[in-house]
Amino acid sequence: MRTIYLALALGALGIAAAQAAPAPTASARIDGLDGKQIGTAKFTQAGHGVLIELDVHGLKPGAHGVHIHAVGLCDAKTKFESAGGHFSPTPKNHGFMDKHGAHAGDMTNQFADANGNLRASIINPNVTLRRGERSLFDKDGSSIVIHATADDYRSQPAGNAGGRVACGVIRH
Repeated sequence: MRTIYLALALGALGIAAAQAAPAPTASARIDGLDGKQIGTAKFTQAGHGVLIELDVHGLKPGAHGVHIHAVGLCDAKTKFESAGGHFSPTPKNHGFMDKHGAHAGDMTNQFADANGNLRASIINPNVTLRRGERSLFDKDGSSIVIHATADDYRSQPAGNAGGRVACGVIRH
């Protein structure tokens, strides 16, 4: 009988440990066009997407388009064009106003304060840190890019958000 109770207790502990396993996480060092670090991004797998916490400094005050891009490469010499287009594992147009849906990497505009500081928490329900079609860790990785101006949520292919002013490779 003790063996049965011990097996049940160990089984319950195993279930509890599995439920308490930490959520997958990732991070990105955000660099400006001069190649110097201007902030960080933290990524945490949530029940319905990924929580992205941004802490960036040195931006122009006002609205900025923020997107996840398809390639995990942030070369300032290319003005971050090395990051490719917006992350879109299935063919979609850009923008929340598009009747066919947005890229998985499209996100809402974020705002830098009068001192150029941008602190934000964003949930992106269309990506994951786990394996699968929507994973940010596909064969060429992913990056997070901050644009010079606001995304208009409809212009193709990238929302008329201006140049890329900051970029960070998303890493485990």
